[in-house]
Amino acid sequence: MIQKLIEKIKKTHAPIVVGLDPMLNYVPDHIQKRAYAEFGETLEGAAEAVWQFNKEIVDATYDLIPAVKPQIAMYEQFGLEGMKTFKRTVDYCHEKGLIVLGDVKRGDIGSTSEAYAVGHLGKVQVGSRQYYGFNEDFVTVNPYLGSDGIKPFIKVAKEEKKGLFILVKTSNPSSGEFQDRLIDGRPLYEWVGEQVAAWGREHMGETYSYVGAVVGATYPAQGKALRKIMPKTFILVPGYGAQGGRGKDLVHFFNDDGLGAIINSSRGIIAAYKQEAYKKFGPENFAEASRQAVKDMIADIDGALQAAK
Repeated sequence: MIQKLIEKIKKTHAPIVVGLDPMLNYVPDHIQKRAYAEFGETLEGAAEAVWQFNKEIVDATYDLIPAVKPQIAMYEQFGLEGMKTFKRTVDYCHEKGLIVLGDVKRGDIGSTSEAYAVGHLGKVQVGSRQYYGFNEDFVTVNPYLGSDGIKPFIKVAKEEKKGLFILVKTSNPSSGEFQDRLIDGRPLYEWVGEQVAAWGREHMGETYSYVGAVVGATYPAQGKALRKIMPKTFILVPGYGAQGGRGKDLVHFFNDDGLGAIINSSRGIIAAYKQEAYKKFGPENFAEASRQAVKDMIADIDGALQAAK
């Protein structure tokens, strides 16, 4: 799957992923009203509004991008109805030819971790049959329980030819409270990065490992150091746009081949119509605003990469 992601990045010339992380206040009123007219102001109505919102954004952007990243918490908040919308979104994105990065941040030990891996990447055995649960192509994984929490994911990913992105240095402001702590004179995130690289060397694709890393755009200096520590690791980079990251901050996340990183933007794209730069589109044309935001992001990153050569 890592090779498929690389091929799609090359084809689209867009090393970006759109984060499908919908909050209800991102969903325009006309979408909400239509959903509530059919299902009432219920969890089912909210989930339907999210689904219609997602579908329009995907329809407007799928030809420009290689991948999407639905954040499962935005769906879990609506209970079972929300989880149905999560699955519906994953399946629809696959129908449109997109790679799906499930942002689930799971991580436990033993059989629990294996069950998470099976549920999101693999197939569950039911009597004589096997079924995919959510069936994403990649998932995000929290490594802070150690190898016990990671190896079950690697096992299932290998069986299914899928992939992982392991949290190394996250984009949030307080990430340094733990991740920057010095251990034997080096920050914890470097130790985690070294372990991710070691796991990756055992599970290589053609040029990059299917064991990737998450490193926030908001920490470009750390990203530069981690790029050297993890040369064959594909890096998922959150924090572009709404969290402050810009193309010029991102060049060190890439290798000299122009690959090695995929940049995420969530509300900067899906809620673009709320920004001053895209206000002209209005709520009725929110999906077109998202399309323009994708084009602008591609241009920003490409310009930064060209300038760095």
